[in-house]
Amino acid sequence: MPAFAFSTDRAAGLAVDVLVLPVFEGPQAGPGVKDVKGVDLLGQFSATGAKGKRGESLLVPTAGVEATDAKAVLLVGVGPRDAASPDACRRAIGRVARQLARRKTVATTLPQIVGARDRLDAIQATVEGVLLGSYRFDRYKSKADDADRRLGRVTILGAGKADAKTSRDAKEAIRRGEVIAESQMWARDLVNTPALDLPPAELAREAQAMAKQVGLTSRVWTEAELKKGGFGGVLGVGQGSVRPPRLIELKYSGGGKGSPIALTGKGIAFDSGGLSIKDATGMEWMKSDMGGAASILGTMRAIALLKPKINVIAAIPSAENMPSGSAIRPGDVLRHRGGTTSEVLNTDAEGRLVLADSLAFLAEKKPRVIIDTATLTGACMIALGTDIWGAMGNDRDLIRDVLAAGDAAGEPGWELPMYEPYRKLIDSDVADIKNIGKRYGGAITAAMFLREFVGDVPWVHLDIAGPSFAERPGDYWPKGATGTPVRALVRYVLTKAGDAKA
Repeated sequence: MPAFAFSTDRAAGLAVDVLVLPVFEGPQAGPGVKDVKGVDLLGQFSATGAKGKRGESLLVPTAGVEATDAKAVLLVGVGPRDAASPDACRRAIGRVARQLARRKTVATTLPQIVGARDRLDAIQATVEGVLLGSYRFDRYKSKADDADRRLGRVTILGAGKADAKTSRDAKEAIRRGEVIAESQMWARDLVNTPALDLPPAELAREAQAMAKQVGLTSRVWTEAELKKGGFGGVLGVGQGSVRPPRLIELKYSGGGKGSPIALTGKGIAFDSGGLSIKDATGMEWMKSDMGGAASILGTMRAIALLKPKINVIAAIPSAENMPSGSAIRPGDVLRHRGGTTSEVLNTDAEGRLVLADSLAFLAEKKPRVIIDTATLTGACMIALGTDIWGAMGNDRDLIRDVLAAGDAAGEPGWELPMYEPYRKLIDSDVADIKNIGKRYGGAITAAMFLREFVGDVPWVHLDIAGPSFAERPGDYWPKGATGTPVRALVRYVLTKAGDAKA
């Protein structure tokens, strides 16, 4: 990982390999562009046909240019000036992060595109963009080429002269960006790891190792303990696999005796669909069906390192959904933690079955809120596409706060309605509830199934089926796992602890 520093030195005076400077749509010169004398940077940028739109970039060598000590200037489009935001910084530098990774030293004025009120968020977002954009998963490459991953130092440039408080706040924003990005990248690693190497027990071991490293309290529930505890959903989904299920329990204590925020995420280590088996194409990326669990683990890691003054607990169910002679069958009835029964009509609607247990378990802890994340339904992807997660719950204030945190962190969500007439679609003739409704409105009926297990605790469900795993590269993620919504969840927790800027 590169080292990050904050400075208020002039951009043109820094002896770095690459100086990254923003260009607004027009094109219009962004902070630092006009400081580089002796070369018409904006003219060269415009000559390529670039307008300063997001995603556009141009590398300009500066050999022989006496007015700058940088070896090259990388101009990056950030979009309209009046739409400048921390997320524009994250996306702009994330786009070129792979290119920057081939250099040893980099400096940038990107955070200066926003006003003073958003400057710290922009510094944090720039750090996140560098790290998340340069991420790649190559542990299974027999000849991984590290020659182009030499980036050693990134200097974030502030405007004017910084006093002690400004420098201290900037350094804390850098640290926060590093912690959150590293935690999100770890979540990506978990999701990208082939299911053969990350069954429930191994995921639990990874979680315990992380917890020990960062100072979380942890407990892993074995199959025998799950049976004793009445976790019929986790056990039912996992009984078709020779690799038994687990429940991962984590605890962060930063708020004294205050009620905790409770988190859970769907941890299906591999989803074949069970006896309601998927087709071969549908199974190709089902190692990612534990993206919800990974996002919660990444969130807990970041929280432990950032140390907000609040309590947070997590209970993460993990199972493999496989077809075999011991697998649950359509028509079977499971008894969940707390006694509620569910009729399983489709074994490929398994995520809600394991989450039901963890939600009921967390509700027993009397938390202030419960948030769950899950790659739960294709129906949510039909509604919202691949970039936006869906939010459904029983408390509008909680939903609003989580959506606001997602917007602030650059991980947007959208509320879907809990339309009460749809509740009858999951009534069962033989059990308390059934695990599927009709074809249409599937994201909503899935959320209504989960709602049955939270009691009167404020709760929101985040269906991350779209943005959790990318089929093509984006602004700051390669093809594969994105780690969504780690940043949104951390932002929510920090805000509730009073440690994040409004």
